[in-house]
Amino acid sequence: QQQIIIVEVGPRMNFTTTYSTNATSICQACRLECINRIERSRRYRVALAPGAPAWSPEQHRLFVEEVHDRMTECVYPAPLTTFDLGIVPNPITFIPLLEEGRAALERVNKQMGLAFDEHDLSLYTELFVEHLKRNPSDVECFDIGQSNSEHSRHWFFNGKLVIDGVPAPKTLFEIVKNTLKSNPNNSLIAFCDNSSAIKGFKTKVMTPESSVDSSMYRVGEREQPIIFTAETHNFPSGVAPFPGAETGTGGRIRDTHATGRGSLVVAGTVGYCVGNLNIDDYPLPWESPDFKYPTNLAHPLKIEIEASNGASDYGNKFGEPVITGFTRSFGMRSGDGERREWIKPIMFSGGIGSMDERHLKKGTPETGMLVVKAGGPAYRIGMGGGAASSMVGGDNSAELDFSAVQRGDAEMGQKLNRVIRACVEREMGSDGNPIISVHDQGAGGAGNVLKEIVDPLGAVIHLDRIHKGDPTLSAMELWGAEYQEQDALLVHPSQRGYLEQVSKRERLPIAFVGDVTGDGRAVVIDNKTGEKPVDLPLERVLQKMPPKTFVMDRVKPTLHSLSLPSDLKVSTALQRVLRLLSVGSKRFLTSKVDRAVTGLIARQQCVGPLHTPLSNVGVIASGYFGVTGAATSIGEQPIKGLISPSAMAYLTVGEALTNLMWAACSSLEDIKCSGNWMWAAKLKGEGPRLYDAAVAMHDTMVALGIAIDGGKDSLSMAARAPGNEGDELVKAPGALVVSTYVPCVDITATITPDLKLESAQDSAIIYIDLGNNNNFLGGTAIAHVYGQIGNDQPHEDVQLLKRAFNAVQTLVKERLITAGHDRSDGGLITTLIEMSLSGNRGMHIKLPTDLVAVHSEASDGVDGLIRLLFTEELGAVVECKKANLARVTQVLKDAQVPHYEIGHTAVSRDANQADRVVVMVGEKVVLDEPLPTISYWWEETSYRLERLQSNPANADNEFKELQKRVTGRGNGPKYTVSFKPSPTIDQALLNKTPTPRVAIIREEGSNGDREMAAAFMSADFEVWDVAMSDLLDGRFRLDERFRGVAFVGGFSYGDVLDSAKGWAGSIRFNENVAKQFDHFYNRKDTFSLGLCNGCQLMALLGWVPWRGIEDSKQPRFIHNASGRFESRWITVSIAPSNAVMLRGMEGSVLGCWSQHGEGRAYFPEASTLAEIKQLGLAPVRYVDDSCQPTESYPHNPSGTPEGIAGLCSKDGRHLALMPHPERSFMSWQWPWMPENVQSQVGGLSQPSPWFRMFQNARIFCSDTC
Repeated sequence: QQQIIIVEVGPRMNFTTTYSTNATSICQACRLECINRIERSRRYRVALAPGAPAWSPEQHRLFVEEVHDRMTECVYPAPLTTFDLGIVPNPITFIPLLEEGRAALERVNKQMGLAFDEHDLSLYTELFVEHLKRNPSDVECFDIGQSNSEHSRHWFFNGKLVIDGVPAPKTLFEIVKNTLKSNPNNSLIAFCDNSSAIKGFKTKVMTPESSVDSSMYRVGEREQPIIFTAETHNFPSGVAPFPGAETGTGGRIRDTHATGRGSLVVAGTVGYCVGNLNIDDYPLPWESPDFKYPTNLAHPLKIEIEASNGASDYGNKFGEPVITGFTRSFGMRSGDGERREWIKPIMFSGGIGSMDERHLKKGTPETGMLVVKAGGPAYRIGMGGGAASSMVGGDNSAELDFSAVQRGDAEMGQKLNRVIRACVEREMGSDGNPIISVHDQGAGGAGNVLKEIVDPLGAVIHLDRIHKGDPTLSAMELWGAEYQEQDALLVHPSQRGYLEQVSKRERLPIAFVGDVTGDGRAVVIDNKTGEKPVDLPLERVLQKMPPKTFVMDRVKPTLHSLSLPSDLKVSTALQRVLRLLSVGSKRFLTSKVDRAVTGLIARQQCVGPLHTPLSNVGVIASGYFGVTGAATSIGEQPIKGLISPSAMAYLTVGEALTNLMWAACSSLEDIKCSGNWMWAAKLKGEGPRLYDAAVAMHDTMVALGIAIDGGKDSLSMAARAPGNEGDELVKAPGALVVSTYVPCVDITATITPDLKLESAQDSAIIYIDLGNNNNFLGGTAIAHVYGQIGNDQPHEDVQLLKRAFNAVQTLVKERLITAGHDRSDGGLITTLIEMSLSGNRGMHIKLPTDLVAVHSEASDGVDGLIRLLFTEELGAVVECKKANLARVTQVLKDAQVPHYEIGHTAVSRDANQADRVVVMVGEKVVLDEPLPTISYWWEETSYRLERLQSNPANADNEFKELQKRVTGRGNGPKYTVSFKPSPTIDQALLNKTPTPRVAIIREEGSNGDREMAAAFMSADFEVWDVAMSDLLDGRFRLDERFRGVAFVGGFSYGDVLDSAKGWAGSIRFNENVAKQFDHFYNRKDTFSLGLCNGCQLMALLGWVPWRGIEDSKQPRFIHNASGRFESRWITVSIAPSNAVMLRGMEGSVLGCWSQHGEGRAYFPEASTLAEIKQLGLAPVRYVDDSCQPTESYPHNPSGTPEGIAGLCSKDGRHLALMPHPERSFMSWQWPWMPENVQSQVGGLSQPSPWFRMFQNARIFCSDTC
């Protein structure tokens, strides 16, 4: 007989999942108030063939390993019947320090994984025995272990370093901070918790009149500084990549909004460094198949995919776009046989935003102030993450590693952010912000954040007032767990009522947990038990902590010169280099993360007609009604540091600047940077290398006139891994990541890498060499792909770099160049190829023979041509119109910047022939390859990774489609604007009626409301902010005053129970609200627009295509065929229809943002689809490059039938679309706009053709008044 085995796996029951939180919220909104937890599990039915051997315990173990994540899930031996695990909270215990002395603390240090070193053990023994004269509680020991870990206190950067017996003249912090002393310039906040800030612009900003009720948006001017922060979440992302990375993103977002007295989140940046990928059936010759990996950390391939999934998922649901980033894979033995690899990964997260200048400075605590915890309830999550992150991976016990696993809840994070935003936008007199101070909760949990926010005055904290998501939490867990989506606030007692109101509106838990006392002590009381688990003097545990001394010696690395095949051809080398993760396409990352939400993104990663991920710089707008903004870029060159940390630091700073210089910056001196250090600093030889890198970075920045104003360090970047003879300690390459940010004077002037011209008659390509033709290869991509590191170093010329930056800025601001790209990973040849691929145009390059001849007899025997093409010296390439060539070269010559005219864009005139990249030296051809072939090499690694994270069939189709599209001649989407765009509506028409009102309706988890409001406001509407809670609680009625409603995009309830179902349920199962919506729908003078999540909602409400369809037959939108979230710049056509918002746009073919996970139209009844088509109720279709409706991926990102991207009602008043016109209504929001469309709209500073939609809505209101 056939054997049947049932295996059930599901979430670990030690904390409530995010799924449960959102599902429960849906039930509450639908008035199912008796439900307080919902969890889902998965059951697998395993059928063994008749006669097969019995299912063995080993088979069971292997199967379970494959189908669940042991860090976040477990096997259920029997179906669950209760969520009660019978856990009894652990009692508070006291450590017998008075009786046993230091030995007692040593014992608890090991038992609890506190990471105390010798210095700590002595210090805390003295604190309790000599000064407090009592035994510490286990809660206090845990508190001190987390709050004063290396992760939290940065002992090494603040410490006294002794190198080779000589005390270093300055600490690392002093070195870093001295860059700012040398050039404070526009700095407003620096080296403070949360974020740094620089001067921005006076900006028109749009805010609602009230933050506790529905109200009208209005526009006012304010001084708006620019803020930036960056941090890493390495250890948690190594243990459990998805939740580790999502909480890393969430924690950094809270760092952003907790700047000063509260600030505004705009966009994020990301980075991932992992070990060798070892993708099945895709052997890369430089990856060692013999390397083994520890069981306590995820495999590098899993980290690369799942960590990026986690970070992307959190940002997508929260509503923070990612606009730039990096990724790198490395694992190799150095010259002395030491294994270097990112087994402990880097998960980097940066964020740029803005704030009201009045809120720059945090207030100081005063006696009587209220201590507030705002955010999600407490769970048994992240216990010990701060201390664990300070350890070498593998030095902690496996069970404690489990305790450091975290849980992200983007929905809760977004609600918390909305409360902070409401406070900072509140106007009452000159400043109505109730927040005196705000800190985000992270490592160390409540114990860390609450002590910090009341320092130095102290407070009494009532432990029993903290909201609990789990009633079994002990005092230690309540005080020390790192449960996420939490901020601590200080407010005056008079503001309690306001905070309660705004938190109720945004459905955010809030707890007033204590009072500032003024006695300098942090006292924690549990009123239910009468216990006092914590009573610590803040001066002793926070303020007067003596520095530690670190004694280190230099270790000279064993280096070997590079040895490459003597007959190495350029094309052969390229086939390897372009497949390296750091060099090749990052499409597998960019297509799954939102890059346009907020509507404030002027430049993200993807450029050109094929949306190729190659942008140098990220750019955000200050607001919706101007062209000022901010630019940010990243530099990181860690592999060069294995040869010379000083050279690595110089190249890192240089790369950051050569990425940034393509945006119109206010000035070089206005650039500030975040410096993030990821190093195994305390291991042999590494501390001095870090010190050398810091000195070199300092000297480079001071000479340039730029400065560091913040950053973070992660100094335990090593892990134990199985070796040939027992475990070996594997150090990650020391890494410095420099993130720049600067005011951008014109967001429409940014230069992208994609070639835009045609031929030798109209174009010139210029090579800018900042390496003095030194052409080093040590630590470069070509060395890496031939399994080596090398030993030579770059040419360093800081003054040349400075002159070049300013010269390129002149070219950018005078609009003298059409394309530009820096030289970095992969060298000059990669720079040229990427410009061709992104522009989908060929090029003809002719290099001067003297550039090659200089190194033809190099001592290591490497050919001079290989050196020139693959060196990663600083440099750049620009394309310009022939008419501007003289001016371009004069600017470079005047700045004394070495430059060479090396070729031109070359577009084939033969439609049957693909464009080619041709490179010559003198008259000799050294490379001649068609674009599809080069694209194959450059895209393949990304494609292989894409197959592992989405539907393989979709990945295959996209890869094949790219090869068809990358044929040159600038091929790509063909846009048509069938009408004459205008930024204004005829005034006589507007005067026919009072300004009509439109309600921008948002639900818990919506994130597209501000851009929707801006689009309608620009079209002369009176725009109202309406939360669903206002309707459900009776604070707002959708009455005759309103002519339009707009249901916004986002992830209502995190898309739990399927997209928009919770939102639809909250309307349909609340009779009063349902009646209001029915009445509005049936009025003849109203219109509605639903975009993305709003489109899904309108379908579920039955507003499109017509009323009265049974629920089971109602068209709706389901999961994308790819099985994941899709972020695309797609092309749509607009067909004739009754849709009032599309009037006059028929026949247009336009680009538009599209971001969703469930956008595939589903028609349960074929007859319904047929009638929709017959009546013209699907007016917007995804089309291919020939402008035909398509089901082909990725032109059609969801797999929706016949390209249907939306539906309208029969009378045309109600329109539901999955794409995002509200994120595309300004021309500068478009990632690529061809010249013909730019000329039609009047330039990138003007509204785009999509603005006509919102103008049509305004005209409809005038015509039906």
